[in-house]
Amino acid sequence: MADHHEQMRQSITADSGWLKGLNPAMAIWSKFVVFALVIFGAVWTKAAGEAFTAVKDWMVVVLKWYYLGIVAMFLFFVLWLLISRYGNVRLGDDDERPEFSYFSWFAMLFGAGMGIGLVFWSIAEPIYHFQSNPFIGEGTGIDPKSAQAAQVAMRITFFHWGLHPWAIYVVVGLTLSYFAYRKKLPLAIRSALYPLIGDRIYGPWGHAADILAVFGTVFGVATSLGLGVQQMATGLHELTGIGFFVTVDDAGKQSPNISAMLMLIAIISAIATVSVVSGVGKGVKLLSELNLWLSLAIMVFFLAFGPTRYLLNAFLQNTGDYLGAVIPLSLWSDANKDGPWQGWWTVFYWGWWIAWAPFVGMFIARISRGRTIREFVLGVLLVPTILAFIWLTLFGNTALHIELFGAGGIAEAVKTDLTSALYVTFDKMDLGLLGTLAATVATLLIATYFITSSDSGTLVVSTLLSVGDPHPPTVHRVIWGLSEGLVAAVLLLAGGLKALQTASITAALPFSVIMLFMCFGLVKALREEVPGPQFVPGGEPTKPAPGE
Repeated sequence: MADHHEQMRQSITADSGWLKGLNPAMAIWSKFVVFALVIFGAVWTKAAGEAFTAVKDWMVVVLKWYYLGIVAMFLFFVLWLLISRYGNVRLGDDDERPEFSYFSWFAMLFGAGMGIGLVFWSIAEPIYHFQSNPFIGEGTGIDPKSAQAAQVAMRITFFHWGLHPWAIYVVVGLTLSYFAYRKKLPLAIRSALYPLIGDRIYGPWGHAADILAVFGTVFGVATSLGLGVQQMATGLHELTGIGFFVTVDDAGKQSPNISAMLMLIAIISAIATVSVVSGVGKGVKLLSELNLWLSLAIMVFFLAFGPTRYLLNAFLQNTGDYLGAVIPLSLWSDANKDGPWQGWWTVFYWGWWIAWAPFVGMFIARISRGRTIREFVLGVLLVPTILAFIWLTLFGNTALHIELFGAGGIAEAVKTDLTSALYVTFDKMDLGLLGTLAATVATLLIATYFITSSDSGTLVVSTLLSVGDPHPPTVHRVIWGLSEGLVAAVLLLAGGLKALQTASITAALPFSVIMLFMCFGLVKALREEVPGPQFVPGGEPTKPAPGE
């Protein structure tokens, strides 16, 4: 069976020429669509910005229920898998054991869970919700900027960064692992459709599934790169005092300078390209290890020099508060008021996570061979979530402590420039040179996450376009690495954060449908492999005999 699928894979990839190793139809169409968007955004910037805004507004109003419902369903689905009779099924042969130890596996999951987005939002989001959200203010009994408002802010932030994104990643990563390592199909999204359409996965339906995953990956990664470069520009201004990195409008509101951001995208994309050419074993491995140590260093900094006792208490309280609210929040749609807040926040996050799912899911699949389904779900769902909660508490509650018990000023900074939240917090901690050093480490961390995200994203895109080849041609990885940078640049030109949000939400919509089919395909395959008891009328349920 493995030989059959390898022959089928090779039959739809080019064996010579510029597209050698790739599926020509997918490679050409995906490049055409991405470059058409880049040209549209670069040449007709204003029209592109208006189009992105119109699309986002329509999707948030009309399809909010869909995004909220489908992500809640994914969470319930993976929890069901955890306790189901399929939990002992191994992602590989029955006698196969994991390639990595628990420590190494958890460390790599940590790397997958910590990214540009978490650095960007870990202070900005709770401080934003501290001032305004649907659960505080008039008619709620909770005053903005109060201690109760601080708890609500952390509850919402935990909700957006907790179990739901990792449930999405479990769906994609587990499905890829099962069909690639147990059923010996290509490591590609199309393989999840095999129980539904058989060998037709090597035709147009399979091509469509993989292309949608490519678009999700490109726009999901571009969103993260756009967020990261905005914060880098602000950070470099704070560290160096050079005015080139920011602009100030007539009202005195500061924002990252678009020219500086484009320059940073060009420089870091070039570094990421060098990383790609150097090979995974060299560039990416070194940068991933650097990410881990820088992340740990910045977490230790907040714990040691922040309000330590308050942070330890806050972690326990935040976690308990989240667990008590997670199901009601999962299904809350603001049906009676139908305000815009949920579209700005929850729908954006759910779209972003779905767009990132092919990227993160494939990475997790690559490192999880030999695990059982129960191990996989527990590890991927819980370990990164706990680590994210620790990170958010250290960053977010330090800033909230300054607002509640210290000099304040972070909330006003967030109103003026969302990207400045992290650096204003370092400044308000009043640690002098040590605070400056921490801000420098944070800026370096954003840069290294930028490079590893771009590099890993290009690997996923190229793997999909080569129909599951784990070592796709380097030249195409370079092309897609530069393409991701171009997409991020165009989105920033066409509307900044709003355009980035639109890209994620839009790219997520078609891939979310593919994810539904992935769930159906996985359950169908598992039911065939591990059939349930057979019920005989008037008798006791019996398990089928082997081979039946």
